[in-house]
Amino acid sequence: MSTLSPIRVTRGLGRRVGVSLARSRVLEALTSPHGVDRYLELVNPMWAATEVRARVVATHRENPDSDAAPVTTLTLQPTATWRGHRAGQYVQVGVDLPGSAKRMTRCFTISSAASVPGETITLTVRGHDEGQVSKFLAQQAQVGQILHLSQAQGDFTLSESPATPTPSHLLFITGGSGITPAMSMVRTLLRDGYDGRAGRKVTFLHYARSEADQIFAAELAEIAAADNDVTVHLRHGDHVFSEFELRRLVPDFRDIDTWACGPAPMMELVVDAFAESTRLRTEFFKPPRTTPGSAEGDVSFARSGAEAPNTGASLLEQAEALGLKPEFGCRMGICFSCTTRKTEGTVRNVLTGVESSLPDEDIQICVTSPVGDCVVDL
Repeated sequence: MSTLSPIRVTRGLGRRVGVSLARSRVLEALTSPHGVDRYLELVNPMWAATEVRARVVATHRENPDSDAAPVTTLTLQPTATWRGHRAGQYVQVGVDLPGSAKRMTRCFTISSAASVPGETITLTVRGHDEGQVSKFLAQQAQVGQILHLSQAQGDFTLSESPATPTPSHLLFITGGSGITPAMSMVRTLLRDGYDGRAGRKVTFLHYARSEADQIFAAELAEIAAADNDVTVHLRHGDHVFSEFELRRLVPDFRDIDTWACGPAPMMELVVDAFAESTRLRTEFFKPPRTTPGSAEGDVSFARSGAEAPNTGASLLEQAEALGLKPEFGCRMGICFSCTTRKTEGTVRNVLTGVESSLPDEDIQICVTSPVGDCVVDL
């Protein structure tokens, strides 16, 4: 009869107790106003109870011969709090830029195949000159860099899985860096064993500025050459999407499940080509939209003595309107940098719509608006 090692049992129990303690309400209260994750991060940036962080473990320049904006793929190892992602989803990335006291956050699609907790993921980022975060990630991010992540988000996802295969013909139409969600989907299909044996076909139509600027060029060439029933059409230079060409390549395209992502001018042409078809899915990246709450009562910021009628805007915006300078980072409810104690009143989370009237409650003032009278320790 086998016996359990007492050391192994003790370690396992300790780990479970440690995780439970780290996520407990008691410890969260003791570490307010910022929460236990802010203190775990000081000890080890890869320790987290609820937040998600990731370490850069590899970087790869996708278009080294191009004169256009650099495109870099970052391979990330997330913390154990990462719940995985579905192919096509995006993540909000928070970066502490050098020389800046504010954490900046932007959205990027995950370019790797669908993941489960514990797996590495990749982000493929084009470093636009006007984009501080994208330019930093594409040009300056180094192995060992710590990034702050949200959980995966978005509904621009693959509707099939190994458990629900169909013989459907799938169509992907992409332009520029809009190729990343489609690559995540195709990589997932090929990894999970989808091929033409079930009658499935995949058509991949992509537009790039030039051959040198083509992202994932080597991998796409391998996919095109393999016996997998994936047909790849690459268009470079002055080629512009046209319904005429699409009809030639895929005559029944309006009856085919299609995913399209790319620059706005291209997307307008694609949407027009599909007319009233319900088979087209499109992706546009933008921050979550917030809805102001009730504009009744007064808002008081206790420590500063500032007070004003409630405008319905977020508490961060109302504090700034009074000349206060509270700490903040992403302004989107991700990084928790703006966490502050509300001592009285009812508040509403402008992203979820959830209201709370608990006294002495820690809130994220960037995504929280007062409902009636409210007092904040700021």
